[in-house]
Amino acid sequence: MTATVTVGEFSRLTHLSVKTLHHYHEIGLLAPVSVDATSGYRRYGTGQVETALLIRRLRLLRMPLPDVRAVVEAGDGAAREETLRSHLERMERELAQTRDVVVSLRELLTPGRPVLDVEYRFIPPFRAYGIRDQVLRDGIGPWCEYAFGRLGAVTGDIPGTSGATYSDEFFADDEGEVLAFHPVPPDQPAADGVELVDLPGGYFAIAVHTGPMTDFDRTYGALGSHVAEFCEVAPGPIRELYPISPGDVSDPADYRTEVCWPIQRIPVTGAVGWEKYPTLKG
Repeated sequence: MTATVTVGEFSRLTHLSVKTLHHYHEIGLLAPVSVDATSGYRRYGTGQVETALLIRRLRLLRMPLPDVRAVVEAGDGAAREETLRSHLERMERELAQTRDVVVSLRELLTPGRPVLDVEYRFIPPFRAYGIRDQVLRDGIGPWCEYAFGRLGAVTGDIPGTSGATYSDEFFADDEGEVLAFHPVPPDQPAADGVELVDLPGGYFAIAVHTGPMTDFDRTYGALGSHVAEFCEVAPGPIRELYPISPGDVSDPADYRTEVCWPIQRIPVTGAVGWEKYPTLKG
């Protein structure tokens, strides 16, 4: 047997505020069993308590309202289980990312400048298949997944290390041109869905970032500082090379990214402060 209660009483039964219950009614997530036509007072059934508690717990898990609606409307079927599983997996990924950020923050707060290995390298000009677009900084992950997936499908077994160039606007304005590329032989014919690009040669100061991208900015900061202190910056976009990328391994700890900062020439060793970079290779 079920009874009906006022919205205030239902609030006490479910630990959902009256304001929240009104909102859920307005969006059609949890409607009262009746609304008085004259006063507008809402009444809820005690049979709705379990649904209200489910909604409350899902919101405590920061599940978006559209997904909460999908769970509520799915009942006890497979669709409900799939929605819950997807959300829990997403939360686990977010938790892992939060842990990585905490570790990175602790390292950042540890006194002392990180030791940086800098290599100087001349990279000859080469031809590549490329995918070029204006990309938002916040959307770079999904875009790279698409772009390198497409490049992989086109290049097949062509050897070489994939990479990308990032325009100055990408960093300064949080949106700019990004070119994902994979080297191809000089006589490689054109292919659908990609463009043939000729990347110029040049000198680069290169640092290797190993592991997940949580503290990738520290590698950029350290390498950029080194270049500013000891090198002459050359025009042109920063390059990243991906000897070991997310498409190669499942564990982010195994990622290996080379950050290539364009410079005019290889600097002369022996400058004041050079000892801060104990492992430098010409």
